Amino acid sequence: MIFKHHLLTLGTALILSVSMNTPTLAGSSHQDHHHRNKANGIYADTGNAKMADFDIVHAKIETDRHEILFHMHISGKAGQTKPTATGKLAGSNVFSYVWPTKIDSGKVGFEKGQGILAMAITSHPDFDDTPLYDENGDGDTGNDGDIWHSHWVVLVPDDACGPGALKVKDIPEGDKPKLPETWPGLLLLIDSPGYEPMIGNQTVEVRVPFKNAQDLKGIAFDGITSGLRVSESAHSPLLCVVDVFDVASGDLSLPGKIK
Repeated sequence: MIFKHHLLTLGTALILSVSMNTPTLAGSSHQDHHHRNKANGIYADTGNAKMADFDIVHAKIETDRHEILFHMHISGKAGQTKPTATGKLAGSNVFSYVWPTKIDSGKVGFEKGQGILAMAITSHPDFDDTPLYDENGDGDTGNDGDIWHSHWVVLVPDDACGPGALKVKDIPEGDKPKLPETWPGLLLLIDSPGYEPMIGNQTVEVRVPFKNAQDLKGIAFDGITSGLRVSESAHSPLLCVVDVFDVASGDLSLPGKIK
């Protein structure tokens, strides 16, 4: 997989798909394969990611009345590779398993219509963005960013991250937007709700409590594994998508439907 190509198409394809509700970059047998399987999630071509633990086999989202299940099946050992620590926030890296969706951002405590709402399972050893939780149980809530943990994030395109690339949406200094109660205090549209990921041998899952979750049935989604980076200035854009390891649909057309 060529990172530059996917960074170029990542923002444009996903934004077009979300805004127009039609697939983009279509026409290949790869795309047809995913559309045939959308009722059961997205079945991905495998062997096209450099790291097997980010090589997507299958991605799905399911709901019942009070819960959403985000599921990703990986060809390698899930969660095995984490970023190398740099010793500082600026320029540090984030690895992630992500489900971009067409669920409105207002459904999880942000303002409505802010961008692409995604559930992300992330690891980043150089900073901690879950100040309410002590994931490693050592009594310190500020030293466990390397442990896989969950976020709601809002993604938007920003060419400052690279042509067509996405970022986690920044909050301009002085702005006071509507934010979830578990917002971690970063100037980003990010939530740290403390939903514990379940990392299996080849699976990544997280169960999210959600009132009237059945109302999300049929909403579109995709699956991505990616690398993000904190800017060297640690200012806007603060957190950019810089590497796309794999895309479940192959073209970011969001062919999956929440079941």
